[in-house]
Amino acid sequence: MAFEAKRCGVQFSPPYAHKETNKVRKRVIPVRNFSKLSDCCVAAERLKNHFRHKAYLEGVSLNQLERLHIVLQDHMQGYSLEHSLATFHVDPDEDLNKLDDGELARKKGQMDKLFEQNRRHKDDPDFIYDLEVDFAHTTQEKCSWDEESDDGF
Repeated sequence: MAFEAKRCGVQFSPPYAHKETNKVRKRVIPVRNFSKLSDCCVAAERLKNHFRHKAYLEGVSLNQLERLHIVLQDHMQGYSLEHSLATFHVDPDEDLNKLDDGELARKKGQMDKLFEQNRRHKDDPDFIYDLEVDFAHTTQEKCSWDEESDDGF
């Protein structure tokens, strides 16, 4: 029997009202052995490959399951849903040197995904081989060490 996931989400408080319409059914999958300190990537892989849930989560990407685990972990740490969702967006002014390894890897993955979306391939209809773009030049202040290092060159 084939299953197709229409939506996948996180429910913070277990009691809920449930209505069945036609043949669409709601399946609640518990997240076990997950804490504030758990690795979200490992937990998402474990849930996706679990023998009971594998057929249901076949159409859900591992990336989406990892994001849902991150939202759940942020909720366990006391962060709001808005804060959790804001961490998935890449801020160009954010200092990536101050992030821990897990968050840095997540941000790099997001930047790689955004790069691939904006990338032009040779087969694209609007591809231009030697595209030259003039960017606005901003005047930068000269530093004292710039002037001193010109002696040997």
